[in-house]
Amino acid sequence: MTPSNPYIVSQLRHLIYYNLDNLHLENALFMAERLHAMDSRNPDSVHLLALCHLQLGQLKQAYDAGRAQALKGCHLGCAYVFAQACRALGVRFDQEGIAVLERARDLWEGRSQNKHSDTSRRHLPDAASVYCLLGKFWHRQGDLQQAVDCYVETLQLNPFMWDAFTALCHFGVDLRPLNIFKLTPEWMALLSSTARAELASHLDPASHSNHLDLPLPADDPFGELSSGPLVAGGGGLFRRLRVNVDAAPSSNVAPGAGELPAPIGPSGADGIDGPNTGVEGEGGAFAVPAASGAPASAPTMPTRSIPASGSEPAVDAATRPRPITTRAKTRVEQAVEEAAEASAAARPAFSTTLVHDRKRTVTGQTVPSAPSQAPTDPTAAPQRRSVRLFNQIRPASSRLAAAAAGGSLGFREGREMKKTRAPANRARMAATASTVGRVVSGNRKPTEAMDVDVKEPGPATAASTATTGPGATTTAAAAAATSLASELAGQREGLLSLLTLFRYLGTGYYELSRFRCREAVENFDKLPASQRETAWVLGQLGRAYYEQTAYAQAGRYFKKLRALAPSRLEDMEIYSTVLWHLKNEIELSFLAHELMDLDRLSPQAWCALGNSFALQRDHDLALRSFYRAVQIDPYFVYAWTLQGHEHMANEEYDRAKRAYQASIAVDRRHYNAWYGLGNVYEKHGALDLAEKHFRIAIRINPTNSVLLCCLGTTLEKLRNLREALVQYTEACELAPRSLMPRYKKARLLIEVREPHAALDELLVCKDVAPDEANVHYWLGRVYKLLHDKANAIKHLTIAMNLDPKAGPTIRMDIESLDDDVDMDAVL
Repeated sequence: MTPSNPYIVSQLRHLIYYNLDNLHLENALFMAERLHAMDSRNPDSVHLLALCHLQLGQLKQAYDAGRAQALKGCHLGCAYVFAQACRALGVRFDQEGIAVLERARDLWEGRSQNKHSDTSRRHLPDAASVYCLLGKFWHRQGDLQQAVDCYVETLQLNPFMWDAFTALCHFGVDLRPLNIFKLTPEWMALLSSTARAELASHLDPASHSNHLDLPLPADDPFGELSSGPLVAGGGGLFRRLRVNVDAAPSSNVAPGAGELPAPIGPSGADGIDGPNTGVEGEGGAFAVPAASGAPASAPTMPTRSIPASGSEPAVDAATRPRPITTRAKTRVEQAVEEAAEASAAARPAFSTTLVHDRKRTVTGQTVPSAPSQAPTDPTAAPQRRSVRLFNQIRPASSRLAAAAAGGSLGFREGREMKKTRAPANRARMAATASTVGRVVSGNRKPTEAMDVDVKEPGPATAASTATTGPGATTTAAAAAATSLASELAGQREGLLSLLTLFRYLGTGYYELSRFRCREAVENFDKLPASQRETAWVLGQLGRAYYEQTAYAQAGRYFKKLRALAPSRLEDMEIYSTVLWHLKNEIELSFLAHELMDLDRLSPQAWCALGNSFALQRDHDLALRSFYRAVQIDPYFVYAWTLQGHEHMANEEYDRAKRAYQASIAVDRRHYNAWYGLGNVYEKHGALDLAEKHFRIAIRINPTNSVLLCCLGTTLEKLRNLREALVQYTEACELAPRSLMPRYKKARLLIEVREPHAALDELLVCKDVAPDEANVHYWLGRVYKLLHDKANAIKHLTIAMNLDPKAGPTIRMDIESLDDDVDMDAVL
């Protein structure tokens, strides 16, 4: 049942968010259950209960808790939490999650981006978040077109949704990061609207009483409760200080020292009464300064209760009763009064907002606050300033009357409020307490006898009072507008810097996803040093060099990554493959053991362990490790590919084929699996199918020299020599220091009877790999074709020394140097 006091629900809700924000999830769940028991029909309670279950990883309980409300499609929070639970529970729940989000489309479509600040945030998702979740659902369902559409909508609404951007890169969608990460008119409109709202709150704090810095009492479950009405814009402390102003009747207010000064409201330039902007405790543009510290614009009036009746009859200035004071006015006070009266005569009067929100018009008449008040005579002349001041003076006996009546605020409470006052200068406090408040014209008259002796105000107080000009309010408004304009410029500059950073990161990631590794490295190098030396960027740089088969450079970046983030698991499967290519058995074994100690249930650790066994040529243990990796995460595509490679090493071609096909089912752009299938078909002798799969792999990754070499080899077997030569040439251009493509190109040039071009390629190979016996052997045979006997003997002898097992064959070539050279015999 719904509790009779709505503040119970409000306090519980805020306590739940407090515990969620501070990661006290068990506390949050306990309180969410209490809230749901009190208000089970409220979808907000259901949303919080399901959210707590989801945060704790209790997926099925979150699913059950939010299902009924989510299926109704009437609450966005319930639908979103239910959809998140469906996604976490697995693929068979995807359709339910999609249906719930589509049913609640009217609640989130067109919802503007959530604008969080240091003091406020929104708990319901915006349209960008929901589109991103829908994209993940459609991706797992295999409907890539729907997924792409959702991710595109996400980035149009919020370009900082990084997972949507990376998903589009994985899909191979053609993107323009420069057009994604840029300052759009929508972002400028968002900044401008925020600045206008802040400016309005500064210029009119009364209309924005629920200030972010001073939450409502319902927002603060730990604030001190007040016996009087709740004061908007004040916490427990401010309610305590203002209870004598807002809660107590005017006839029972004791004018003790604990009373706060009444604020002075601004007026427009034309003299028309403005809204009440004097809110104690807030540092707005028109807030009244405290009694201590910085000099005030004018001495403020101690709060006095105002009679409930309207204006009293006018009293002539000559017959006005003389106020009771403890001493005569000083010369400084008289000078201040004269200056204030002179300035008041030259400007329109400001309206003074009184304690009970009573306003005065330009002529000084009091606006009645209730129909029961006595109407004023419309033909009567305006009251004099002195009469209006006299109407605000309360007799000294009102203090005794308040004590005798036993009002809501007695002397005990008055003493309590004395303790809560901020410490101030004793002379300043005495001077403020001994005088009445400043009225519209600036006159300052003493009102009643005080219990303490008053010292003469110092020169600082007189100077600060005298320097108060007629344009103080306008100056404050201009200062607020200037400050907010500079803040808007700073926000715009910060947003531009952030977009520039994301542009470099996004462009580098996009280029890497298209396997344009050199361009990716260039973009990552443009980052500041602080960003370039992060774990994520180092991992991307390692991947970029790995794709270029620059394994030594890739290893250096991964080693730096390990030193920076030793507990990071991402990209470690690539690092283990790099170490496998480098034949660094010790480092690979150490990496595998460290990852296993770190997390035995991570697929990266099992892939590293499998690569370590593969380097030791223990293929059975390597296969067990890769099988374990795919059991932990069936969507970890690289584990399927490594499993296929091990089956190829064991000459189990059918099993390798199934592993590669499973990898492609997870990610159709995983070129390693297409390359593996090409190798399988080549082993089976299906050269046409091998060529087809190699070409698919090259279409995905056109910058990999190994793929081009494999395609060239297949074309060479198909006797398409000229096309094979084109592939080898392109591979040499992509990897100038790679041995394999140049060696194969040189042999093919010899076969097409171009020995001079073959000699050039072999000389480059000799510089790259001077200890390679095959390179020296073919150099000797090319020199034999060119009738260069000396160089032929030299390189054949080097080849025989490097490979003694091939000694008999090389010795026969040396003995046949004097014979006539036949090109076909050489080949």
